[in-house]
Amino acid sequence: MAHDFLLILPEEIISIGALVLMMAAAWAGDRSAPILTWLAVLTLVAAAFFLPGLSDSGGSAFGGLFVADRFAAFAKIVIFAAAAVSLLMAMSWFGRDKDYRAEYPVLILFATLGMAIMVSASDLLTLYIGLELLSLASYVLASFQRTDTRSAEAGLKYFVLGALASGILLYGISLVYGFTGTTLFGGIAESIQAQNAGEEGLGKGTLFGLVFVFAGLAFKISAVPFHMWTPDVYEGAPTPVAAFFASAPKVAAMALLVRVAVEAAGPATDAWRQIVIFMALASVVLGGVAAIGQRNVKRLLAYSSINNVGFALVGLAAGTPQGVASVLFYLAVYTVMTLGAFLVVLRMLGADGQPVESIASLSGLARSRPGLAAAMAIFMFSLAGIPPLFGFWPKWIVFNAAVAADLTWLAAVAIATSVISAFYYIMIVKVMYMDEPAPAYAATREPVGSGLILASALFVSPLGYLAIPLLDRATLAAAGALF
Repeated sequence: MAHDFLLILPEEIISIGALVLMMAAAWAGDRSAPILTWLAVLTLVAAAFFLPGLSDSGGSAFGGLFVADRFAAFAKIVIFAAAAVSLLMAMSWFGRDKDYRAEYPVLILFATLGMAIMVSASDLLTLYIGLELLSLASYVLASFQRTDTRSAEAGLKYFVLGALASGILLYGISLVYGFTGTTLFGGIAESIQAQNAGEEGLGKGTLFGLVFVFAGLAFKISAVPFHMWTPDVYEGAPTPVAAFFASAPKVAAMALLVRVAVEAAGPATDAWRQIVIFMALASVVLGGVAAIGQRNVKRLLAYSSINNVGFALVGLAAGTPQGVASVLFYLAVYTVMTLGAFLVVLRMLGADGQPVESIASLSGLARSRPGLAAAMAIFMFSLAGIPPLFGFWPKWIVFNAAVAADLTWLAAVAIATSVISAFYYIMIVKVMYMDEPAPAYAATREPVGSGLILASALFVSPLGYLAIPLLDRATLAAAGALF
């Protein structure tokens, strides 16, 4: 039992930290919000420091309900880092209108706890507990800015559609349990293998259950056709919250989907591969085409996230250790790119100090704020996958994994659609460097934000290729934990 509690030490640290901060917020009030934010960041750093599975093989806890392996450890590092950046972004954003309240870092910690449970889940019920903990905190975060009607609308839409997705997921879990007799991933895989060995093959009840489970998880990663909430929620939610939604939960949900596909439904790879291929194709096409007509930067980044999820799903469709490693690599680099882009959006302030989000407000930014424009250009070109920027490499290894799995046609279609998505990324750069200047942004003095933008830009620049050996070893080791 003691060993079990050692394996969940990061989750324990976050749980205790969130409860202590919640009590501190209740006693000290909103004036303590900045201090609590820094304490929340330190809590995430401490949790990352004690992650099992980084230097050893980890293990399973509580009778197989929870697993701490290299795959979970890698995903948690990315999640904790994205959550910490989202916390730091919030202090400058909410401080402008005195709407920053002490419960914000508490909600982020509870959401992060849910994500940590998700990526370590090896049972369908553990999966659901983690997913709902993340979801309940996310609904509040989306509507956090009470003075903004768009934020309230975003929270309501997210709640209604999230409840529907939870129902779909629960129905799938009940079907899988009914037709396999277990909720443990290992037991489900054994049952599927036994069904495949029979005369009738994989049971239709099990297959339908897997379809509903994949559909419920697809909602969390914003894969088409379960993407409809994403543009409205990203536009209406406060910018730090939108940045959080676009990074950490995406990593957690995608890692969870990978674990379910490989560990629980591994013997049914041929069945779920068709679902993943459909979601991948639909996501890269819709994410590329629908973003072209957008006039709001946050909505454009929402469609960008849908598009990038599609590329990550191409790696999952391969169903191989190389494919899973490519997904992890892609998620790590994507998180940095999208957080960097949102950090720039955070600096888009009108003369009155209020945020502006239209693409037109970026016009001529290269003349008034050349450093900010250069950083945004790096993020846009990198998201487009244009070499020599580092964003090219994750796409390359994802496509390479698909080709190695005899899915050359899928890689070819994804490459073609990446050309479509490159249009709107380059359009942003054109607006910043070639259009007539829009009213200049208000001056800001945010050394932490500037440092994060600089660090993100350097990572996705050609200097990022220096990190390939480290990321390759990490992602291959993490992928090996599932096979």
